[in-house]
Amino acid sequence: MTASVAILGASGYTGAELVRLIATHPGLRITGLSADRKAGQTMGEVFPHLRHLDLPDLVKIDDLDLGQTDLVFCALPHATSQSVISALPRDLKVVDLSADFRLRDGAAYQTWYGGPHTALDLQATAVYGLTEFYRDQIRDARLVAGTGCNAATGQYALRPLIEAGIIDLDDILIDLKAGVSGAGRSVKENLLHAELSEGLNPYGYGGTHRHLGEFDQEFSAVAGREVKVRFTPHLMPMNRGILATVYVAGDARAVHDTLSQAYADEPFMVMLPFGQAPSTHHVRGSNFVHIGVAQDRLAGRAVIFAVLDNLTKGSSGQALQNANLMLNLPETDGLMLAPLFP
Repeated sequence: MTASVAILGASGYTGAELVRLIATHPGLRITGLSADRKAGQTMGEVFPHLRHLDLPDLVKIDDLDLGQTDLVFCALPHATSQSVISALPRDLKVVDLSADFRLRDGAAYQTWYGGPHTALDLQATAVYGLTEFYRDQIRDARLVAGTGCNAATGQYALRPLIEAGIIDLDDILIDLKAGVSGAGRSVKENLLHAELSEGLNPYGYGGTHRHLGEFDQEFSAVAGREVKVRFTPHLMPMNRGILATVYVAGDARAVHDTLSQAYADEPFMVMLPFGQAPSTHHVRGSNFVHIGVAQDRLAGRAVIFAVLDNLTKGSSGQALQNANLMLNLPETDGLMLAPLFP
C-alpha cells in the first residue's frame, strides 16, 4: 500500500530535500505541500531542480486537505510548529523537523530558546528522533521530534562511548564545522556570498549554542549523571555537510572497537578503518554517517571524526527514516541513494 504524506513548509531547504527523497520512495505519495509566502506557486517554480516531478501546488496550511493523509512532515521555522501541530488532528502522525519538541523539559526549552513552550502536553509525548537509539519508541510514536543536525553529529560520535563508560565524561571537546544551508533559506547579511566565502568563523561559542541543550539532555540521560561537553561550531563556506572532530580521554583502540560494535548492523552508519578520517565529500546528499577514530599524540587520548549531510541525515533524511518506522515501512526506503561526488 502507498501512504499519503504532506509537507508543511515545503519552500525551505529541508522541505525541498524531503521532496527529493520521497520522489524515489516506493511506498509514499506526496498529496499536500504548504508554504506561506510561496502559496499559489508550483514546487518547480520555487525549486527548478524539482520541476520534473508531478507534485501538488503550494498552498497555505489552512487550505490543505489532510483528511486522507497518513503522516505530516512539519518543516516550519522554530517556534511555529507548536501552534501548527497543536491544531492538527490528534490521530495524524507527525514528524517535526524544527527544534520545538526536541527538549523534554519545558524549563530547558525556555532557557535555550528564550520563551515559554506553548504546547507542553504535546512536548511530553514527543519522541526524540535520533533513529538508531530510539527506534522502538519511534515505531509507536504519534509525534517525533527531529534532532538538531549538529547535535546528531556529536551524538553519533559519543553516545555508545558514554553508554560503555570507556571515556572521561568530564573531558569531552566537540569542534564542529557546518555548511551554510544549516542556517535556512531566509536572507541573512552574514550569509551573503561576499560575506561568507573565503572565510571561516565560529558561532554560538562560549556555551550559547542551542544544540547544547540536546547534548546536555541526551548525554546526561545515557550516563545517569550530569554530562556537560565543550562545544564550538564553525560556519564553513560550503553548501552542505558537517564535520565534528571530538577529543576524548580514553583508549583509542577501545573507542574504535566500541563504535564499530555499536554500529555493526546499522544500515546508514559506516565505520572507517582505525586511523582513517572521513570527508564531508563522501556523504554529500546521502543519509550516511562516516566515523573515523585516530590515536591522539598524547597517550590515553583519542580523536573521533564524524561527518554527515546536514540536510539529509541531519534533518530530512532522518525525518524520512523515522516516518518509515512510524508507517511500518522498510526503514531504508527512499534513503539508499549514493552520495554525490565530486
